[in-house]
Amino acid sequence: MAASDIPVRPAPGAGTIRYWAAAKAAAGTAEEPYRAATLAEALAAARERHARQPEFARVLLRCSFLVDGDPVGTRDHAGVALADGSTVEVLPPFAGG
Repeated sequence: MAASDIPVRPAPGAGTIRYWAAAKAAAGTAEEPYRAATLAEALAAARERHARQPEFARVLLRCSFLVDGDPVGTRDHAGVALADGSTVEVLPPFAGG
C-alpha cells in the first residue's frame, strides 16, 4: 500500500460545546471543552463524561447541532470535521416561535 493510499485522519481540535435549554439542564453545565476531530467523537466523549446523567443521552437524541454557526442537519456526525477553536451548539427542540 502506498503512503498516498492511507486515509489521513484529521488531528483532534480543541473547542467548546455549548448546551442550550434541556441539554444544558441535562448536562448540568452551559458549556464545556472538547478535544475531537469530528462531531461524532465530541458527542461520544460528552456522553461518556455525562454517563451518570442518563437524561443527557436521551436529550442528545432529539437535538440539532450547529458547528461554528452552520447547521449540521442530517449529515453523518462522523463526517463533520471540527477545527481547532470550533464551537458546537447543542440545540434541543424549542416550543413556540
